Amino acid sequence: MEIRESTRDVTNNASLAAHVARWDLDKTYLRTDFDTFRDLVRTAFERPDEKRTNPGAGALLREMVRAGISVHILSGSPEQMRQRLEDKLRLDGIVWDSFVLKPNLQNMLRLRFRALRDQLGYKLPALVHARATADRERARRSRPDFDIARPKETLFGDDAEADAFVYSLYADVLRGAISPEELAHVAELGRMYEDVRDTLAQDARSIEHMEVVERILIHLERQSPPDDFRAYGPRVIPFYNYFQAALAVFEDGRLGAPGVLSVAAELVVQHRFDGDSLARSYADLGRRGHLRGTGVEVLEQALAQLEPVPEQARTELRTLVRLLPAAATAAAASYRGDEPVTVDYAHLVKSHNRRK
Repeated sequence: MEIRESTRDVTNNASLAAHVARWDLDKTYLRTDFDTFRDLVRTAFERPDEKRTNPGAGALLREMVRAGISVHILSGSPEQMRQRLEDKLRLDGIVWDSFVLKPNLQNMLRLRFRALRDQLGYKLPALVHARATADRERARRSRPDFDIARPKETLFGDDAEADAFVYSLYADVLRGAISPEELAHVAELGRMYEDVRDTLAQDARSIEHMEVVERILIHLERQSPPDDFRAYGPRVIPFYNYFQAALAVFEDGRLGAPGVLSVAAELVVQHRFDGDSLARSYADLGRRGHLRGTGVEVLEQALAQLEPVPEQARTELRTLVRLLPAAATAAAASYRGDEPVTVDYAHLVKSHNRRK
């Protein structure tokens, strides 16, 4: 497999990209076990080639990079695992623009033991700081005759941590739906350390409010009921496999039809999906109101030009595109993406899922 460079040119960052994808790693990209101390130790000592990628995740991430999307990784794994994780991503042919890991050793030296498993006090400040930094860089580079567009974002997480809560709160901070007082209250209820709350508030005040987050995609690694996420509104899409995730990104116009079919083909060849199961995945996402039912004809056209594809995959993809029109009609009738939702973060923070 071709091994690519781990990072891009520093000028190709979140302040200049047309679109940004922010990815978690454990249980989102990687099939990681850390539910027991033994699992955690085993994971820490796995070689890069022993680490397992969730089916289709690598294909989707590679296709998003090829589409010009800037990839930024924010993981709760400790900083000491950086080399092994970076080597794994290189083995998978993944290119990224930033890679942030949790400073657990620093937290231990500062006796911040609560921070070792807390995700709200780690991920939310890191996300807001990254956006604030990108906004400042965009403002610095802009000229009267050349306005650098502010990129929108797609976020990827899982149901094993607090990703849906953190990502939704981040999205509402960026669009100005959360007042400074509300943010401070939620941060206090979430037991953030005082200096972290202060830094978060400072970065949040420096952001120019706008609709930034287009989609929050939550991998149902623990098979959580999708209805558990309805409190966050239709912006959050719980998904079972990465073909479903690819469909959502495709309908948002961030991924081309060949990219969607490439993800589907990998699932067929490497993970024994067939055309019927792929079509059922589409129907499931549509039935839950997350698909507009658009672009089916584009997928059919792209299949005819998709090269190279093993004949086994092409046969199953033909079955898929044959079944999609009926599923798309049903999806359009069930679409609920425009439903307004107000999230009660002060209530949800008391029960949001922290890493064990």
